[in-house]
Amino acid sequence: MTDLGYQGAGIGIITPIKQPGECPLALDNRALNKLQRGVRCLGERGFAVLTQLWRLLQHIKASPSNIGTIARAALVLTRFEHGRLK
Repeated sequence: MTDLGYQGAGIGIITPIKQPGECPLALDNRALNKLQRGVRCLGERGFAVLTQLWRLLQHIKASPSNIGTIARAALVLTRFEHGRLK
C-alpha cells in the first residue's frame, strides 16, 4: 500500500483512488481509501518506532537482502524490551 505519489507504479502497487474532478468519490471508494490509510499508518508508525529506538536503522548502508534481517532482529528486541514477546 502506498500513497498517491506512486500512482501508475505498476501491477501489485496498491494506491488510493483519486477524486475525479469536482464529483465526490463513491462510498465504496472512500471506504477503500480509508482502509488503505489505516493499514499504511500502522506500517509507517512501526517503522518510525524502530528507527527512533535503533539509530542504526537510520544510517544503514547494508545490502537490501540484509536490511530485512536486521529490521526483524530489531523488532524482536523491541518486543522483548517492552514485554510483548510471546
